[in-house]
Amino acid sequence: MLRVGDLQRSIDFYTKSMGMQLLRTTDRPEQKYSLAFVGFAEESQQAAIELTYNYGVTSYEIGTGYGHIAIGVEDIDGVCERVRTAGGQVTREPGPVKGGTTVIAFVQDPDGYKIELIKSAG
Repeated sequence: MLRVGDLQRSIDFYTKSMGMQLLRTTDRPEQKYSLAFVGFAEESQQAAIELTYNYGVTSYEIGTGYGHIAIGVEDIDGVCERVRTAGGQVTREPGPVKGGTTVIAFVQDPDGYKIELIKSAG
């Protein structure tokens, strides 16, 4: 996930300059953020980049612009268990995202990198 200061500018860059497709968008006014997912093919076939615009924030330092990697998984509970077994941490147990119904979890690898797991339909 990358935090961006202008969502449309970023969508234009990734679609027009990088040749990706806009896969989907979500706006969460109550939580004050908007999301756009871009990639070269459907999310079920490859990784996607999640672009997050937090209302009222127009720029980030590179250090704060990086948030986490987001990966779609069918067995979110199984992945969380495997992360624990491998020495990682589950920092947010599987459950619905605030303001929605999509089931997510957050894990950290042994080096501290944050990864969002998103339960995919399967």
